[in-house]
Amino acid sequence: MTVDAKTTERALRLRELGSSTLVLPNAWDAASATVIVAAGASAVATTSGGVAWSIGRGDGQRATRTEMLEAAARIVAAVDVPVSVDAEGGYEDVAATVRGVVAVGAVGINLEDSKASDGTLYTAAEQAGRIRSAREAAAAAGLPELVINARTDVFLLGIGEESGRLADVLARVEAYAAAGADGIFVPGLLDLEALGEIAKGPLPVNAMARPGGPSVAELAGAGVRRVSVGTAVAQAAYSAARAAAVELLGRGTYGALGGELDYPTLNGLFEK
Repeated sequence: MTVDAKTTERALRLRELGSSTLVLPNAWDAASATVIVAAGASAVATTSGGVAWSIGRGDGQRATRTEMLEAAARIVAAVDVPVSVDAEGGYEDVAATVRGVVAVGAVGINLEDSKASDGTLYTAAEQAGRIRSAREAAAAAGLPELVINARTDVFLLGIGEESGRLADVLARVEAYAAAGADGIFVPGLLDLEALGEIAKGPLPVNAMARPGGPSVAELAGAGVRRVSVGTAVAQAAYSAARAAAVELLGRGTYGALGGELDYPTLNGLFEK
């Protein structure tokens, strides 16, 4: 597979952005990605949940790999910034998934260590092997610079005794780094002290922010180098659609439609 210079350049750019705190409001289709970039985002990360919902599926690899890659391809074509793909657990063949990601021009992936089938986690050694396969596949596909953000769901799923979760994550960080990961994503953890402890390790830390949690500045102060929000932006968008529909169908009024992006502004984003 031949990777064009633009894709390599975007991969290197994504790596460069990771040297400071990179903020990623997650997108799920070409339109949301375009709006997010117009708002000032320097890179785009997808959300698997948002992608799945947009085609009428639930999260958790219910959207097929092909459907996920089709969405990624449309996003890559729509924006002029690096795109990182939420590849969930990598589907049934991590190497094939990575080859597909590279083929559509994306330059990063999230690869989680939980299993969509039953919510259990791969062992650290098993997941390290899967990361190694991803790294080898990226190199073979012509993009050794692919950014692999290794996600661990120890805290998100509450795996093991609470007192031992941080130690579990720290051990996984070491194993994942040795296997070729470029970052560690720990959704479900917003304790600044714990994040700071993880940030002392060999991989830059990605935290998943949420309303009521630490600000981007506070996370950055703890050593976090990547802040994303998962499905939150998609949830906000669909919540706005629901609120407008409920008001229109109920009271017959249009208050929820106020403050929207005006038609010329929104339409102008897509006039290329």
